[in-house]
Amino acid sequence: MKFPKGFLWGGATAANQVEGGWNLGGKGPSVADVATFKPNVDVKDYSKNVAISIAAINEALNAEDKTYYPKMRGIDQYHHYKEDLALFAEMGFKVLRISIAWTRLYPTGEEEEPNMEGVHFYEDIFQEMKRLNIEPLVTLSHYEMPLHLATSYNGWYDRRVIDCFVRFAKTCFTYFGKYVKLWLNFNEVDSIIRHSFTTAGIIPELCTERDFLSCCYQAAHHQFVAGALATKALREIVPDAKMGLMVTKLTAYPLTCKPEDVYATLRRNLENLEFADVQVFGEYPRLMLRRLEKENRLPVIVDGDLDLIKKYTVDFVSFSYYMSLAESVDPNAERTPGNTVLGVKNPYLKANEWGWQIDPEGLRTSLVELYDRYKKPLFIVENGLGMKDVLEDDYTVHDSYRVDYFRSHFEAMARAINDGVDLMGYTSWAPIDLISASTNQMSKRYGFIYVDQDDLGNGTLKRYRKDSFYWYKKVIETNGEDLD
Repeated sequence: MKFPKGFLWGGATAANQVEGGWNLGGKGPSVADVATFKPNVDVKDYSKNVAISIAAINEALNAEDKTYYPKMRGIDQYHHYKEDLALFAEMGFKVLRISIAWTRLYPTGEEEEPNMEGVHFYEDIFQEMKRLNIEPLVTLSHYEMPLHLATSYNGWYDRRVIDCFVRFAKTCFTYFGKYVKLWLNFNEVDSIIRHSFTTAGIIPELCTERDFLSCCYQAAHHQFVAGALATKALREIVPDAKMGLMVTKLTAYPLTCKPEDVYATLRRNLENLEFADVQVFGEYPRLMLRRLEKENRLPVIVDGDLDLIKKYTVDFVSFSYYMSLAESVDPNAERTPGNTVLGVKNPYLKANEWGWQIDPEGLRTSLVELYDRYKKPLFIVENGLGMKDVLEDDYTVHDSYRVDYFRSHFEAMARAINDGVDLMGYTSWAPIDLISASTNQMSKRYGFIYVDQDDLGNGTLKRYRKDSFYWYKKVIETNGEDLD
């Protein structure tokens, strides 16, 4: 049960879920800023939380009352980042994964020069992290593309967005490269098929040239090209830095040993890794191309695209892992939600109240599968448990359930390392309570740090250490040897 020397323990957040200040410091609106909290929608019904239209976007921008647009306020880390970084340092973080809000640097995405107030904001963050000996792991695109690019070009469906993104990436490398040596291109790049507006700014009613899924695959191709160009730029501007990909690991098991269930599971798992395959191997999987050809959904590929993708592959593979699912061809099999997906319920697993099934052994399975497939260093950059915590009268939070969750997953990680997996590090999602990506709730709490704010934005925003805070601190101090 040993973790390697120098293992990077830490946590992960995203700018759109923590920063707030959506219209401060020259920032422009992003796709996240118009995401709504719907109190009357079942929290397990993710699809109704991400539905988007031009009318809904305009309503969000013009609304005088921003209560139901919680990512506009986040947890106000825009003003509290030094306090939060100090708490992370107190836990002993070796690494912190954050993202850079694209619209803080380029409010519409089309400006020729960056907004320097935004640049200075992130310079201050990185300088503070350096002072605290916390290494940054930075995601370039974490569900935060400029809203203007979505409404004007239908997001990543339009090839012109590639140049906008590469300009943004080069700016990040130029100004922040002296602080940041670990980068990720797109958060959960595969999620473009599940929530295309959140991931890629695609608005269904603007998909007039091709059907909706064709627009998604075309947008994904443009992201592959942009990712390759960003990797090229990183190696030129910050030669000692590394670029990684980030995928949602959605491990599925056959519900039964019925051959049809086994085959359906195989296809589901292969499709989950298609987008990572492109960035690691530098080419589209043949089965993916065959499927898209049969569906008449092959993306338009410009001369030189495939050469770029082949030449500029990633240095390491990172992923999120929260839960696993089962798969079956039985239309009557009981379904349950997961990380923006719906799958068959596994009768052997427990779940939280959002329906996400808890499966630490699935993390070991995922690590072994990914390392055997890609033969590149791995990094777990999201893993955690969303629960409704209770702040006691003495400002404590007794979250033994969270400790149990992490302990079991850390044990699974150690077993995978013992199996031979090269694991660089681990960043929990999330070290501090924040706005949920899927349901836009505050009450779905992940953190080791409690933030006094409710779903409607009421509260003092004071930070309080949970019991799990002290437990994780001990884990880091002992490099994972003391999990009691």
